[in-house]
Amino acid sequence: MELPIRNLTGETVGHIQVSDELLGVPLNEAVVHQALLRHLANQRTGTHDTKTRAEVSGGGKKPWPQKGTGRARQGSTRSPLWRHGGVVFGPHPRSYRQQMPRKMRRLALRCLLSAKASEEKLIIVENLNVQPKAREMSRTLTTLGVQRSALVVTPDASRDVALAVGNLPGFKALAAPYLNIGDLMNHDYLVMTVDAIRRAEQLWAPAAAAAGA
Repeated sequence: MELPIRNLTGETVGHIQVSDELLGVPLNEAVVHQALLRHLANQRTGTHDTKTRAEVSGGGKKPWPQKGTGRARQGSTRSPLWRHGGVVFGPHPRSYRQQMPRKMRRLALRCLLSAKASEEKLIIVENLNVQPKAREMSRTLTTLGVQRSALVVTPDASRDVALAVGNLPGFKALAAPYLNIGDLMNHDYLVMTVDAIRRAEQLWAPAAAAAGA
């Protein structure tokens, strides 16, 4: 697939050939859905906890005698039937992590990258050598035709880009190795540098990258 390369003023300054193995993959909704569920589940901390009747304080004394009072028998004031009592079948700390084969995870990423490219929401730029200022980055993204939220991807973590994007609502800076299903689906546009798209080829389309080299 051939994509135009733009500079920071929005002008087309060349073209880049990107492997169809990375950007020419048909959308597999089932795999993408499973990968998204895994991503959301793995973000859960699972630290919720409730106390059982054995964990709440108090309740050691029998409230009243077993017989003779005319009242229902009770052995503790911390029964789940009582106020301030324990919780029955409440949540306890657990792990929500899900496993997924590596090939399926990579396929889901390639599907979403291909979808961005087919919808013309993938923008390739020469570089992102900008000042770490939100105003300058906002002006640059507007010039590139980004109308709503966008994921700005560099080959490695860039402090300047992160500072420039950090205060823009709906925008996020990310290094290419950390591309994930959640961020790709939560942002409309994908802005990548030439080095970032090459890094993505090396990571998720290694056969094509080796052939191109």
